[in-house]
Amino acid sequence: MCSPNSREVTLKRVMADDVQKLAGDWKLVSFFTEDVRTKQRTNVYGEHPSGYIGISPAGRFFGLITPDMQKAPQTTEDEAAAYRGMLAYTGKFRLDGEKFIVDVDVAWNKDWVGTEQVRFWRLDGNSLFITSAPIPRPNIPGSMIIGTLVWEKQH
Repeated sequence: MCSPNSREVTLKRVMADDVQKLAGDWKLVSFFTEDVRTKQRTNVYGEHPSGYIGISPAGRFFGLITPDMQKAPQTTEDEAAAYRGMLAYTGKFRLDGEKFIVDVDVAWNKDWVGTEQVRFWRLDGNSLFITSAPIPRPNIPGSMIIGTLVWEKQH
């Protein structure tokens, strides 16, 4: 039987190993939501969204996502649409089992600053899957969705 100290050391070692596996640059492959009840999938940012995340061994997360087919803004309205269509934030992260938690300190959306963004993660070969917990589907009362981002490790 393990003593509390040896269990704590083992847990810290596993978490450090997981951080090392996640450390590096990841390119976005796909971003979709799935209706919890119907399983209908929607490509939130189009068929070929753009994005990268960076995960440092020291515990910093950076992320930027933009939709596919995005045009350079020509008007104030275009600029507003480009802003609404992106997602970007950074912060210190920690792992808690399958949870990937970012303490946001800078974000494109000021409402996220000071929040914890909790996602779930899993590795499958060279792919990283990050999913949300079920959240209400915008504009469809009573409907819940799960967001999934698929990332490919860059070398």
